[in-house]
Amino acid sequence: MGFAVARNLAKKKVPKPAQNLLPANDTPGVSETGQHTLLRFITCGSVDDGKSTLIGRMLYEAGAVFDDQLSALDSDSRKFGTQGAAPDFALLVDGLSAEREQGITIDVAYRYFATEKRSFIVADTPGHEQYTRNMATGASTADLAIILVDARKGLLPQTRRHSFIVSLVGVRHVVVAVNKMDLVDYDEAVFERIEADYREAVKGLGFASICFVPVSARDGENVMRPSSAMPWHDGPALLPYLENVAVVRAAPRNESFILPVQWVNRPDLDFRGYAGTPVSGRVRVGDPVVALPSGRKSRVARIIGAAGDGAQVAAGQAATLTLEDDIDISRGDVIAAAETALPVGRGLTARLLWTGERAMIEGGQFLVKLATQSAGATVETLHHCIDIEGFRPQPAQSLRMNGIGLVTLRLDRPLVSLPYAQSHELGGFILIDRISNETVAFGFVEPGEGAPRQIVGEGGVLTRATRGVIRIVGRRGTPDRRAWLAAVSWRVLSTAGLFAAAFALTQNAPASLALAFGDILLRPALRALHMRLWRKVPAGALQDGAGI
Repeated sequence: MGFAVARNLAKKKVPKPAQNLLPANDTPGVSETGQHTLLRFITCGSVDDGKSTLIGRMLYEAGAVFDDQLSALDSDSRKFGTQGAAPDFALLVDGLSAEREQGITIDVAYRYFATEKRSFIVADTPGHEQYTRNMATGASTADLAIILVDARKGLLPQTRRHSFIVSLVGVRHVVVAVNKMDLVDYDEAVFERIEADYREAVKGLGFASICFVPVSARDGENVMRPSSAMPWHDGPALLPYLENVAVVRAAPRNESFILPVQWVNRPDLDFRGYAGTPVSGRVRVGDPVVALPSGRKSRVARIIGAAGDGAQVAAGQAATLTLEDDIDISRGDVIAAAETALPVGRGLTARLLWTGERAMIEGGQFLVKLATQSAGATVETLHHCIDIEGFRPQPAQSLRMNGIGLVTLRLDRPLVSLPYAQSHELGGFILIDRISNETVAFGFVEPGEGAPRQIVGEGGVLTRATRGVIRIVGRRGTPDRRAWLAAVSWRVLSTAGLFAAAFALTQNAPASLALAFGDILLRPALRALHMRLWRKVPAGALQDGAGI
């Protein structure tokens, strides 16, 4: 980051040369010709599908395993291996003692290797449901996902879940490696059936490319070179495909300058700098900027990088900015181009991947961390969860471990955010349990109604509710009529019950009717007052019985 260098340079009052902090090519992993030279990919899928074995075999075939590692592998295979006298290539990746004892992957293991055509960073992620959070962590930085399927078992729930997660974090290129083909006698019909099932299952996830490769990771069939045991497969082997696949990164939808402030650099009374790494765009000395959420404007006075003062800085390059005006800016604030319209609000509509062992329910309170920002968050509404079998939304009262759902969060301070599809840095966040300090969810900001996105109480994505049953407005504005009818039915039954109880006690029909209608009028008003005073929800956001 160069904070220490920036501190020293600030003290020395280095003059501002006409220096550009941008390299000739500021796109990581891309050559001057535009060809990607670095590919980040993960292996995922259900437990025991052979993910670690496949990576170990790829490392071996690519010549990335040294002699001493082979000697250690031979010894470890006799002690921990599951392949008899043959080497267990999974042990090249699974290094934890618990992984070797159980024969499963628990933590994410990163390996670096290269061939003559390309460099690779591969993340071996666990398939067990208990460690889905680790899989999501590995997928968050990947360009491509290899999803393994056991040829004997076909698609499993965890296969579907991992496919949904990689699409959720923005991975658009998938390779489906149908493994253990040797255990089904290299049957082409088995491979074709799995291919058809998978295409049908993920047709709505928006993958840009899906390649199917039949392999035997244990024996190295179709890993480095085409297999003679599967002459019916006319496609490339796995590693040659990875060497040549063109991974197209989506062009950023927001090219305006945005810098989340990571640290306020104040070495002495004469210098105040704001250090961080821009997530998009570029800025030059003299450009007008705005500090969010305060909205105060100024201009860039200096840009200080590791090599000294510069004329400009772009996304991905750490720097310290100084402004012409003294503005109250601290860690968690955002400095952006003055013309940038960034949503700032006390609420988020987001898709959650719940990883906590205790189920999430409405009203749960957590700490949200988004970029360098943090705030207290309350789960105001759980709109729906996702059915893994068909990826369809369905009503839910809670979100259990590994569940995926759409929620509305109420924040205790305004945050700057963008939809995850528009900015991974300002659209991805985590939820932390306040008591245990455990990360219980990964969050992905969804676009709300209108542009810019607005939230409850500020243009709202929720309309009316009765006794906590929310009438949900979707992207196309279609209400959830079943929830509304349930609210009506409950209110009619409760009013009828109150009338019957009052009439049974008083034998006075007019008084009982008056009591019932009074309840219809007074209960929503009292509940709205209670919510406003104690839960600090703006009036009109949640109203019991409104519209009925």
